[in-house]
Amino acid sequence: MASVVEYKGLKAGYHCGYCDSEEGKVSCGMWAHSMTVQDYQDLIDRGWRRSGKYVYKPVMNQTCCPQYTIRCRPLQFQPSKSHKKVLKKMLKFLAKGEISKGNYEDDPMEPTMEDTVAGDFGLINKLDIQCDLKTLSGDLTESFDSEEKKKGKSPKKGESNEFIQSQDIEEKLGSGEPSHPVKMPMAPKPGKGADLSKPPCRKAKEIRKERKRLKLMQQNPAGELEGFQAQGEPPSLFPPKANKSNQPKSLEDLIFESLPENASHKLEVRLVPVSFEDPEFKSSFSRSFSLYVKYQMAIHQDPPDECGKTEFTRFLCSSPLEAENPPNGPDCGYGSFHQQYWLDGRIIAVGVIDILPYCVSSVYLYYDPDYSFLSLGVYSALREIAFTRQLHQKTSQLSYYYMGFYIHSCPKMKYKGQYRPSDLLCPETYVWVPIEQCLPSLENSKYCRFNQDPEAVDEGRSKDPDRLQVFHKKAIMPYGVYKKQQKDPGEEATVLQYARLVGQTCSERMLLFRN
Repeated sequence: MASVVEYKGLKAGYHCGYCDSEEGKVSCGMWAHSMTVQDYQDLIDRGWRRSGKYVYKPVMNQTCCPQYTIRCRPLQFQPSKSHKKVLKKMLKFLAKGEISKGNYEDDPMEPTMEDTVAGDFGLINKLDIQCDLKTLSGDLTESFDSEEKKKGKSPKKGESNEFIQSQDIEEKLGSGEPSHPVKMPMAPKPGKGADLSKPPCRKAKEIRKERKRLKLMQQNPAGELEGFQAQGEPPSLFPPKANKSNQPKSLEDLIFESLPENASHKLEVRLVPVSFEDPEFKSSFSRSFSLYVKYQMAIHQDPPDECGKTEFTRFLCSSPLEAENPPNGPDCGYGSFHQQYWLDGRIIAVGVIDILPYCVSSVYLYYDPDYSFLSLGVYSALREIAFTRQLHQKTSQLSYYYMGFYIHSCPKMKYKGQYRPSDLLCPETYVWVPIEQCLPSLENSKYCRFNQDPEAVDEGRSKDPDRLQVFHKKAIMPYGVYKKQQKDPGEEATVLQYARLVGQTCSERMLLFRN
């Protein structure tokens, strides 16, 4: 099935939850009725992002807080000292029920609202969507039916409903921005915060401790694998290598360290497809929803009417991505998933992720505020990085972890740069540039072109808009044919703006719905 999108155009002058500007936010958006994982992969590699079925792209040189797509390279990832602290804190809690003392909320790596590499939005800004979905649904079904008949296939039962969004669409839909400022811990004092442009330094004490740990591990090599079974994980993420005294523990060693048989707690991470047809998703839905309400009210001070079942479903359970299970893909397939963290039989956190051809893309995280002491935002990000490494073993091209948007001008968002090595997407040429090379420019200007080659252009730009695919009046046609039927002078400008933003490849594959 092809991706079907309805371009909504430019939306300027609305409230920004990052700097609290009343009308500084500028973005372009489209409603995705359905989308293939490859099209979404190509779109996020051009600076787009989804919130539910709404896919949006900040207008980088105009918006008050430019949002740069950030990705981490998990294959080269080394946990920092503060990451290791979080992982050890979890192991201590699981093994002995120990709760670390100290004010975790003031840790700059633990912003309360953005306590996750996942979401760039705590709340949903409201956006009117006026699209005649029933008409669209009927038109699409008819045109696909006739296409299938031409090919001699009968349409699958149920396909006609794929484009009918639940009735709540006519209400408002999220563009994915916080709708009001959220109380945040103070940014680190000058001189105390980590300098992101330098590699993380390691203290001599930490190195000595590490050597001691590695020595103990050499004496008990069998202990390494027990942790996998203890936490219900596959036993061979990365087979344990014989540790030399100068080799630091891997991320997997730290996550899956063996627990005693009489451990105080049991943590299990379950991957559940986002689909009401999936029995596990269905059976855990009400518990997952209750956790979301608790999180939104406690962490974002949402009033109850703003975190109802409708909002939850539209924002975190409704995805345009079509699930795909190709033989060379990951065992779980591609699509949208909830990664549920079960502690002693109850859900304490849910990471919403998309598994795409080249990456795991983090969408949002919500967790039980009673377990804030476990730094679940950082912990879940580290688990998602390890999960990407695991998927890479079978599907070698799946090797990146996308963390949403990095906003250098917003102190509470800069922590995303702590997951190294990572790259930022150049907003003009759409090439990836190591974050260290971008930071000096960002210190001088909110908006930057990261590609240093002044001759470089956007290689994926729209070169031949006439080949763009349009879905109009029950028929699929190239834009070259469609434009001859159009009398509205504004129509061409809108379609060309869409073509420029999605690029040539997506414009030829996706169907642009026009009514």
